[in-house]
Amino acid sequence: MEYKLCVPCLLGLEGPISDELKRLGMNNVAAENGRVYFTGGIEDIAKANICLRIGERVLIEVGKFQALSFEELFQGTKALPWEMFIPKDGAFPVKGHSLNSKLFSVSDCQSIIKKAVVERLKNKYHIQWFQETGALYQIQFSIMKDQVSLCIDTTGAGLHKRGYRPAHNAAPLKETLAAAMVNLSRYRGKGDFCDLFCGSGTIPIEAALIAKNRAPGLYRSFTAMDWKNFDRKVWLNAKDEARGREFNGDYHIVGSDIDPAAIAIARENAERAGVSDIVSFEVADAMNFNRRTERGIIVTNPPYGERIMEKQEAETLYRGFGQIYRSLENWQLYLLSSHTEFERSFGKQADKKRKLYNGMIKCDLFMYLNKK
Repeated sequence: MEYKLCVPCLLGLEGPISDELKRLGMNNVAAENGRVYFTGGIEDIAKANICLRIGERVLIEVGKFQALSFEELFQGTKALPWEMFIPKDGAFPVKGHSLNSKLFSVSDCQSIIKKAVVERLKNKYHIQWFQETGALYQIQFSIMKDQVSLCIDTTGAGLHKRGYRPAHNAAPLKETLAAAMVNLSRYRGKGDFCDLFCGSGTIPIEAALIAKNRAPGLYRSFTAMDWKNFDRKVWLNAKDEARGREFNGDYHIVGSDIDPAAIAIARENAERAGVSDIVSFEVADAMNFNRRTERGIIVTNPPYGERIMEKQEAETLYRGFGQIYRSLENWQLYLLSSHTEFERSFGKQADKKRKLYNGMIKCDLFMYLNKK
């Protein structure tokens, strides 16, 4: 059976996720703000969950309709074929969000959607009470400009939770955003790769996973693996196929940070991710960057400085790092910052900029491509 599938994502990453899905061989890929759609069967759901680096999760869209009143929300929800997915013992909690819509109360929408699904299933299964003791079928709703999208989540814990980072330092970068930054740098395992403000090591670890072509979801489980109507063998086969696509090579990936505690955590995370053999971490000041070759790629996420004193410290750091970078030749730089005056402090305008979001923080990825 073919489903309409949806991958929610951070704003600004719709293009890279569309490219990922196309490389995975998915059909009818189409991007909208904050989400990318495609179509596929159970095998495609498994492959997307296991292999996607940048998306947040994989949802099955059960239906979409307009609702200007709670009655329309109830009737629209009840009309959808929930029995195709949710068995008699399935657990089906509801969560979601509403933006720029007449139905703005999330709690009321949750209650009405839940009631409508219960009524539908009561009529189909001829029972009055649902124990919900079985597998999880998380219902997610999105109401945007009065358009309701109702989905069931196949993923569970977000795709950014690869399983290698139970410990992290303050203000971590999501694994999916780190992978997107590496993707946008076009690093694929050739040449030197550095992160000079690596913190708990997320960017270098994601670079190592990309270099090895290792599927990020290889060593974790997904909600839909427990669904009765989804053969578990499909997931095992998808993981075997992903292992068969891995590369082995001579990679040069380095992460450095001035904080010894962060470096210790980064090394532990790399060990858990299974890439400690191809990525190294060292305690070092970015202002003393010691290049090992004449060219390479720097992908990094230095401190933003959200508060006034921290902002001044960030500007000083940017100024010093800008001087270091201008002394290099043939090194590309991809730097994420929310600082509105970054280029002025850094001392050089970026060749390209891309708007991204680190959580709720609006940022730019500053790209310096042509060093001379």
